[in-house]
Amino acid sequence: LEYPETITAGSADYLDDEHVVFGLSVNGAARAYPKRILAWHEMALDRVGGVELTVVYCTLCGTVIPYESIVNREHFKFGTSGLLYRSNKLMFDHQTKSLWNTFEGVPVVGPLVGTHTRLTRRSVVTTTWGEWRRLHPETTVLSLETGHSRDYGEGAAYREYFESNNLMFDVPERDDRLPLKAEIVGVLLEGDEAKHSTLAMSVEFLSRRPVYMDIYDGRQLVVLTSVKGASRVYEASDISFERFDNEGHLVDSHGARWIVSEDNLIRLTGRGERLNRVPSQRAFWFGWYAQFPATRLVH
Repeated sequence: LEYPETITAGSADYLDDEHVVFGLSVNGAARAYPKRILAWHEMALDRVGGVELTVVYCTLCGTVIPYESIVNREHFKFGTSGLLYRSNKLMFDHQTKSLWNTFEGVPVVGPLVGTHTRLTRRSVVTTTWGEWRRLHPETTVLSLETGHSRDYGEGAAYREYFESNNLMFDVPERDDRLPLKAEIVGVLLEGDEAKHSTLAMSVEFLSRRPVYMDIYDGRQLVVLTSVKGASRVYEASDISFERFDNEGHLVDSHGARWIVSEDNLIRLTGRGERLNRVPSQRAFWFGWYAQFPATRLVH
């Protein structure tokens, strides 16, 4: 999809509250990409909040990653190559025809290899339309008028694949600590090329822990998971967070309350300290493990 048509939340009568969307917020502008649309196209070139984005969906690995399309002042236009590496979709840029690893946003074949070019990822959350719309009533969402003829019914794309534990293409290594297509929330530090510096957290594990603290690569993180199972990861610095209060504020061990936004955690009192969001993504366990076999798994 290239700069797909969008509509307001109030006009999106084709979506039910329980339908799955991928939500992102850039410079205060919120946009939802319904799974039922993006699964057919696997990529959307878009502009949100004034930022050029390449929103990549590897359906086989079950992961959506929004990348900034501009690197070192050059605007890369990406497409889907149709090629795979360990069941991970490879995209390509039109300028150099280099192939790029979708999980890491780096070129792996072609003229750009060795140039240290790396795409900047943006935060995204997998949630329901009802929850996203409640948090962002001003959101825009993709229209069904995509210019393509598809069955955009909920669950129509890749239905058999998503509903089974079978793989379409095999991978060289598997790990049976989780089912192949169990969903995880994965974290990869920006600019870090060390394969072992990755963290995978079981979605089922997080669903039982609305506030989960972890130490990742020397940084303390807090993972917040909603009642609908939407997980967001934030820097925690040296602060220990414990629970949500009745008003939806996050409460730390000293009783201080924090506002949860898409970009930050903001302390209500004092100097309004802010803690930044850490980009993370959902993925099928087999796909994440095939790419990062040295990952640490929390489950």
